Amino acid sequence: MLVVAAVGGNALLQRGQPLTAETQRANVKIAAEALAGIVRGGHRLIITHGNGPQVGLLALQGAAYKPDEAYPLDVLGAETEGMIGYLIEQELENALGHDHAVATLLTQVIVDAHDPAFAVPTKFVGPVYSKQEAEARASAAGWKIAQDGEYWRRVVASPKPLEIPDLHVLRLLLDQGVIVICTGGGGIPVLRKPDGSLIGVEAVIDKDAASALLAADIGADALLLLTDVDAVYQDFGTDAATPLDRLTPDEARALDMPKGSMGPKLRAASDFADRGGFSGIGRLADAMSILDGSAGTRVSK
Repeated sequence: MLVVAAVGGNALLQRGQPLTAETQRANVKIAAEALAGIVRGGHRLIITHGNGPQVGLLALQGAAYKPDEAYPLDVLGAETEGMIGYLIEQELENALGHDHAVATLLTQVIVDAHDPAFAVPTKFVGPVYSKQEAEARASAAGWKIAQDGEYWRRVVASPKPLEIPDLHVLRLLLDQGVIVICTGGGGIPVLRKPDGSLIGVEAVIDKDAASALLAADIGADALLLLTDVDAVYQDFGTDAATPLDRLTPDEARALDMPKGSMGPKLRAASDFADRGGFSGIGRLADAMSILDGSAGTRVSK
């Protein structure tokens, strides 16, 4: 099978951990072992990943240096694709004994300049703050902020991904048997100008939505949305919590799930399943079991 594995941000950084290279490498090493199992199982693999904390840190570093010369989010997204891609690429090569070619592809994703998301930013990026500190940083940098659990974070526009213009490059790599790491952080958001040229835009695309678009357009058999919970739960967080092992796309969309966590995963899983493949949601460590249907939640027609 051709498998697209979307690795959640917990594979790189768990809440409360310091945002250091050493911490991220240690987490990526664990993730790489699980991803290597998919390859050892005889499957072709494309890997996508999140980048929220990393792109937020780069934005803070830029603002601390020369706030009036800070790089826009599309450039920061490209930087994090390279940084995180490098860590995954190296650790996956190590896990596979350097028997497979692995490459990171900086991936542009086209969005609509008139997407309503630009008027209502909702995508969390960067570290968490107290309300007072978040308000101070927002005032100084012109941010929009919102509450994330007990803390506050910066929020930016999250437009819908429409097209992946770099898909032909990805196909060339797949044809040569390369394991590809791409569409990191949802991809680099770009607009198509009237003359056909592309230009970056200040936004962050939802990783799961971009992964579903990628999986469908590339003709993948399976989309794995890998996180730190073992399945989708009905009544999660209560005494009545019940894992759901099978869902149709319509059933998945009908579930009332948090917008900032499981909700986007269920939408992405449903969108891909509607186009013919099957989606699996569950723990990174259970990736192979999710593929064979013995773990996680499967969304399919």
